[in-house]
Amino acid sequence: MTGPRVVLDTNVLVSALLFHAGSVSWLRPAWQAQKIRPLVSHDTAAELIRVLSYPKFKLTAEEREDLLGDYLPWCETAIVPDMIAVPKCRDPADRPFLALARATRADALVTGDVDLLELAGGFEVPILTPAAFKERIADG
Repeated sequence: MTGPRVVLDTNVLVSALLFHAGSVSWLRPAWQAQKIRPLVSHDTAAELIRVLSYPKFKLTAEEREDLLGDYLPWCETAIVPDMIAVPKCRDPADRPFLALARATRADALVTGDVDLLELAGGFEVPILTPAAFKERIADG
């Protein structure tokens, strides 16, 4: 049985993939042990691929593929309707994460993004920081 179905925003996900001793490094073994089930859509996967290509990360194509291989096989893929309604957000790049969370009825959207966290009270899917999500799954 897999754990909660969760949308991970790109910054949280990149940190989990790249920084093995970081504050969200626990996420990678959590999805690999099926304690959580990451959700992904075409748009969120495209955003991840784009961000992993940033020059600041200095990743080769092979390293990017390895990182994607450590993530995508553990994901549940969803098709998100183009016209799904989501709350108005300051950053249009946040829309695909809200849409994915709503379309899949995710158990949580995990983010450190202040703009997304500000929507937490008015969105049917809990929007949580990584620390709050870790505490929630530890409590069962």
